[in-house]
Amino acid sequence: MTVTFTRAVDRLRSAGCVFAEDEAGLILAESAPEDVDRLLRRREEGEPLEQILGWAEFCGLRIVVEPGVFVPRRRTEFLARRAAAYARSGSIVVDLCCGTGAVGRAIADQVPGVEVYAADVDPVAVRCARANLTGALLQAYQGDLFEALPRELLGRVDVLAVNAPYVPSGQIALMPPEARDHEPRVALDGGPDGVDIHRRVAAGAGAWLAPGGRILIETSDEQAAVTSAALADNGFRAEIAVDDELGATVAIGQA
Repeated sequence: MTVTFTRAVDRLRSAGCVFAEDEAGLILAESAPEDVDRLLRRREEGEPLEQILGWAEFCGLRIVVEPGVFVPRRRTEFLARRAAAYARSGSIVVDLCCGTGAVGRAIADQVPGVEVYAADVDPVAVRCARANLTGALLQAYQGDLFEALPRELLGRVDVLAVNAPYVPSGQIALMPPEARDHEPRVALDGGPDGVDIHRRVAAGAGAWLAPGGRILIETSDEQAAVTSAALADNGFRAEIAVDDELGATVAIGQA
């Protein structure tokens, strides 16, 4: 039976979807009629809309998103824009903890001619990143933080953009089910205070950055001072940038 727009909205609204009309419109527009009921059921069960559609909008781009992969957030567009502002054609950019590779893809879109190297520990995320980072100058690798990167990048990275997990371990159970049940814990869990991986990145970044290179780490307003301190403790000139409209905070360090 064909699912009407009104029926789809009613189902999504009953499931607690705040933007039921928008989501129903997208599912109906992006799906074959015979698939709509199945996709609505997935959304009713709490799966993120982006995983159901197979894409997310990020900086005006369609980013491939597979089931089980961390969905790029709109606030992370601030990280991508700030990182792009420090890059130029020929710059070497690293998208660390890349997930879908959305940040690296957005930087490449904004700054033609950059070389982007993305890395993530999750093989499914890396598969997504490789689908999004198409082109001779765009590559994605699997591994734990800097261990994934080609050694020839040591001391040559101009911009290091990092969207590492920063949710405190004890708060993951309080997250919306879309995240805690459908996104990998490795993409969410930042340790007891949420900043463990930021500290690891800050400790290792100096060997990879070129003189004058910059590291940018997405963080939260509450954790920004701790993330910034981790950068300062490792020899970086640190500052904090905020976008109130997006609710986004980025700690920036210059080598």
